[in-house]
Amino acid sequence: MLVAFSVAPLGAGESVAEAVADAVRIVRESGLPNRTDAMFTTLEGEWDEVMDVVRRATEAVGRHGHRVSLVLKADIRPGHVGELDGKVERVEAALARAADQG
Repeated sequence: MLVAFSVAPLGAGESVAEAVADAVRIVRESGLPNRTDAMFTTLEGEWDEVMDVVRRATEAVGRHGHRVSLVLKADIRPGHVGELDGKVERVEAALARAADQG
């Protein structure tokens, strides 16, 4: 499964960079395939292992404020692995085909 999530403390001031860094550190140390961009961190794995990482990342962010905002989106597709890159590769291939035809 793929899980994209964004977690941020509320009441921690204008910048949340340190809190987000704590969450991303937990994700990277998990050993699960992951990617972080400006808005979300996406990780890939089995339900229990992915949700455990999200929980621990959320708890880490919670230490930076009195409340936490968590946004989570999941793509649950049993039997499929390597989708963190695979989904992007399929879109890039479709764009390349369209450019070749246009």
